[in-house]
Amino acid sequence: MYDDNITLSGVKNEILTDKQGEVLFYQSDLPQSKKFYIESYGCQMNFSDSEIVASILAEEGYSPTREMELAQLILVNTCSIREKAEDTVRQRLTVFNKFKKDNPGVMIGVLGCMAERMKSKLLEEEKLVDIVVGPDAYRDLPKLLQNAGDGQQSINVLLSREETYADIAPLRLESNGVVAFISIMRGCDNMCSFCVVPFTRGRERSRDVYSILSEAEDLFSRGYRDITLLGQNVDSYKWENPDGNEKINFASLLEKVAKINPALRVRFTTSHPKDITDEVLLTIKNYSNICKYIHLPVQSGNSRILELMNRTYDSHWYKERVEAIYRIIPDCAISSDIITGFCSETEDEHRETLEMMSWANYSMSYMFFYSERPGTLAARKFKDDIPEEIKKRRLNEIVELQRNISLKHNLKDVGKTFEVLIEGDSKKSDQYFKGRNSQNKMVVFPKLPGLKPGDYVYVDIHEANAATLKGKVLTK
Repeated sequence: MYDDNITLSGVKNEILTDKQGEVLFYQSDLPQSKKFYIESYGCQMNFSDSEIVASILAEEGYSPTREMELAQLILVNTCSIREKAEDTVRQRLTVFNKFKKDNPGVMIGVLGCMAERMKSKLLEEEKLVDIVVGPDAYRDLPKLLQNAGDGQQSINVLLSREETYADIAPLRLESNGVVAFISIMRGCDNMCSFCVVPFTRGRERSRDVYSILSEAEDLFSRGYRDITLLGQNVDSYKWENPDGNEKINFASLLEKVAKINPALRVRFTTSHPKDITDEVLLTIKNYSNICKYIHLPVQSGNSRILELMNRTYDSHWYKERVEAIYRIIPDCAISSDIITGFCSETEDEHRETLEMMSWANYSMSYMFFYSERPGTLAARKFKDDIPEEIKKRRLNEIVELQRNISLKHNLKDVGKTFEVLIEGDSKKSDQYFKGRNSQNKMVVFPKLPGLKPGDYVYVDIHEANAATLKGKVLTK
């Protein structure tokens, strides 16, 4: 039984295909029948990175498997954003090491943010892994595997100011053949006091616009119809042609991707309130295939706490950006990230966050209580002085409020008709399809003959709960 917060990547088949049946590579084409098993935790960037790793390993003769017992290489792509995420990884590493004791030839590797943050501790002190690879060192995996096989230390956590993996075509893992993610930038220059990302993923750098367009065009040609542009702060995307005659910002990139084909839906995450511009909002408004959904993390509704968090905006600025979104894109849905129980937060300041949630009318939120991360500005400067029982109580209040807001948000959609992209079978029944509308809401509806994943349908909504819209396909 696996935790809901992880994705098990790989396939069982000897022939790896996407959902449209297109062959990605044949097992018989590989020089060896080595297999790797990978688990991905945390943000969508980690899941995207796992697909880059899979592509690099494929060149070395490895194919993915969903069965750990079949793997000669076990990898964990990790997250350090919260202590719970690291604890989960440690528990999994214990399981993997028990398996390795019975299978001495197996190698275990830790990738991603936790690998960079803990550096050699996992390798030398705790001896839980054979390989440690940071987010900017995946190209070095073949050499590190060779070193580990020879009994040498295998670690590379060096950060880069240039690496974007722009020339590597990701091997789509766990793909439904309809939805895909494209990394447009790496790293982060925002030094939020609670966040480890600038330390684990390095400084911000943007990927060549033409490599992004090429990847999007390739995905569309292979049947994918919904892509998400990924970055820690997509709004600060900026790329300049080496000869200086072309400068592309995020609004320009969005427009270029949208123009690939009207049947290609375009999404993006994550936006930063200090950087999202009216130019971006107008671009979304002007292209029907750019989805009317923006993830705009608030973190706190109180300006003093926002200053302590070093978010570089106050509650007034945030509200102005929300107002601009609803003014320019009236049918837009907004979601958010919220942290409660940050250092010195009072009950009144907590209530301001609740008030912000109700005012902004978030369609959904990712909600957490504050978890101090070693090495961050907050850990160095502020006392983590809110007792855990108070953090949990405040989080429960936030979760309950968001559930009620989401329910009201969805109930307003009853009686409306939405264009929905079919992604696959519903989780609860193979007699139903699931898909999302432009506002990123999941819609479930009975199957009809002739429909398949990748098709667009119009669905009349007749029922809703806090998480899902339910309806029926409109027929001619």
